[in-house]
Order: sequence, then C-alpha cells, then structure tokens
Amino acid sequence: MEPVSLAISCDDGYVLRGHLWEPGSSEEGGLGAVVVIAGATGVKATYYHRYAAFLAENGFTSITFDYRGIGESRESTLKNLQASWYDWALKDLDAVLEWAQINCAEKHLHVVGHSFGGFSVGLARNGRRINRLLTVGAQHAYWRDYRPGHRLGLWWRWHILMPALAIWNGYFPGKRLGWLEDLPQGVAMDWARSPRDFTTGGAGHAREMMRAHRASFTAPTLAVAATDDPFATETAVLRGLSYYYPNSSAILVQLKPQDFGRAEIGHFSPFHSSFRDTFWMGTIRWLRDGVNPWALK
Repeated sequence: MEPVSLAISCDDGYVLRGHLWEPGSSEEGGLGAVVVIAGATGVKATYYHRYAAFLAENGFTSITFDYRGIGESRESTLKNLQASWYDWALKDLDAVLEWAQINCAEKHLHVVGHSFGGFSVGLARNGRRINRLLTVGAQHAYWRDYRPGHRLGLWWRWHILMPALAIWNGYFPGKRLGWLEDLPQGVAMDWARSPRDFTTGGAGHAREMMRAHRASFTAPTLAVAATDDPFATETAVLRGLSYYYPNSSAILVQLKPQDFGRAEIGHFSPFHSSFRDTFWMGTIRWLRDGVNPWALK
C-alpha cells in the first residue's frame, strides 16, 4: 500500500510534509474515520508508517506528518529556526487537523498521539474537533515522574546536557549523539522545563488561549503506557491528563510486558510491527468502537 505525499501549509506559511493512506474499497472496518498520528519528540514520521498502513488495511484513512525541523519538514539548518513545543502543537498539529477536517469532512476525526504527540492535542485549537483520542506513553518528560532507577540518568541527559548543548549549538544535535533526531533549540528547552512552567508560560494572551484550548477538549481519551516505560509512569500519565485534558473522560491503562509474552515493552516498542496482532489490533477496537480492549488487564 503506497501512501500519497502531502504538503500542508501552517498559518505562518511553514510547509509540513506528511503522508496519507486511504483504505481500499473493500476495507470498511474504520467506519468512515480518519486517524492523525502525532509522533514523539525527535522521532521522524516514517517510524509510524507501518502502523499507518495497518490502520488503512483496517478501513481507516490515516495521516502521518513531520513537525517543523524534523524529518521531511526540516529545512537545511535548524539554527535560528523558531520552533518550540508550542509551535508544534498550536501551528503544526493544528494545521494537520484542519487539513483532515477539510479534506475528509465526511469522516470522524481521531488522533493517536505518542509521547509529546499525546498531549499536543490539548494545546491545539482544533483539538476540540476530534471524536476520540488514543495516547501511547504520553507525558511531559518531567524528571520527578521518571521511573525509579532511571531518574538520575534521564535527568542528566535530558534536563542538563540537552538544554546546554542546544544553547551552545543553536539546536540540539541529537542525531550526532545517536539519541534521537536533531531538535530545534526551542523544543529542547521546552522538554527541559517542568510541566507547570510550560503550561503557564508565555504572554498573557497565549496563556489564556492554551487554557481555552485545553478546556475545549472533551473527546474520550484512552491513555496507554507500558509498566516498564521509564518516562510514562502512572504518575506521569495522570499528571499529563490533568494538565492537558481536564474535561475529557479519560481511561488509563498500564500494559504489562508479560501480557504480551514479552520481557519488555518500554517507550517505543508499541509501534513496532511485532505488535501488529496484539497491541495494534487492540487500538482498532478503541478507534472503531470506543471500547477499551484492555479493561481486564
């Protein structure tokens, strides 16, 4: 199944690149829904292409995209690129959701958000338009919420070294370090901030706008995280839900590796194709029917 390339213009003129998968005429499992996949920080959209194709095979129209400064949406250099988590949510995700609304107007709009992508919907103006949200390992990367045993190492890497290198280089050279994709300086600095500082930051108008966006989100949310995810602990996920989705009827599910016949799952594995017949199939039940398939786990 070959996707169609997309070029989506944001309100400020920045052009994002993405891909669109359409289901075949005989694939009706999605019941007329489009799913936007909002990825994690520093992860290219290609990482989610196999899952997007799987959704199309099950009747959903699916969309992936790269945030500004990442993957196919990266310009020649990241230095001096004004891009932050605010921009990724308020400009980039908002533009993709609007594109989906306009071009798939007859379909319900759902979002699957991984890590940062899981809470970016709450900041976006068009988040209020979606019908159902699935978050996977979504949290703010707050060091006090990291899993014990990982906390010191993650604090040093992401809250000391990353912002320092971002300031020194004018961007974060994550690819050179083998950690993740390079990041715009503003994104790296937002990651290093506490969630309360992030959600209350900015000028008065921006603060009020974000508060209004979060309050307007009322779609049901299924928040999923693995019990061995060093970032998305139960405390971290609940904190994110309370900050970004205060008016959503949210369900938290913690997946145990042994329930999937695994020694570990972690933060990224749920989007590996080896989970196609297990975790991926479970997501179909939520996106199609609004049913939590892991209610008894």
